[in-house]
Amino acid sequence: MKIVIGGQVEKSEIEKLVKEHGNGKVETQVKPDLEAAMMLKNGQADYYVGACHTGGGGALAMAIALLGKNKCATISMPGKPPVQAKVQEAVEQGATAFGFTGDHKEKAVELLLAELLKK
Repeated sequence: MKIVIGGQVEKSEIEKLVKEHGNGKVETQVKPDLEAAMMLKNGQADYYVGACHTGGGGALAMAIALLGKNKCATISMPGKPPVQAKVQEAVEQGATAFGFTGDHKEKAVELLLAELLKK
C-alpha cells in the first residue's frame, strides 16, 4: 500500500506514525500538497493523509480540488478527536484522502491505518 503525506504541518512526524502503524506493509512519500494530491489522482499512491490546524482546510484543500469532496474525509477537527466509527465509515464509503489536526495525529493515524490495512 502506498501512502503519500501532504497537508501543511508535521509531515515527518506523520510519516513516522504511518510507518509505525503500517506494520511493514506501507510505503510512504512526503510531498508538497499539490504534488501529493496529483500522485493520488494519477494512481501513484493509494491514499493521501495530511494535517493542518483545522483538519479540513490546508490538510485537504488540494485533494478536494483534484479528487472531489466525495473522495476526501476530515477525520478530526479542533475539539473533535478522531472516532473509530467515523474513520471506518469514511474508509467504507470510498474516501482515499484523509485530513486531521496535527494535535490528533497519533490517534488519527492509528485508527486510519487499522482500517486501511483491513482492506
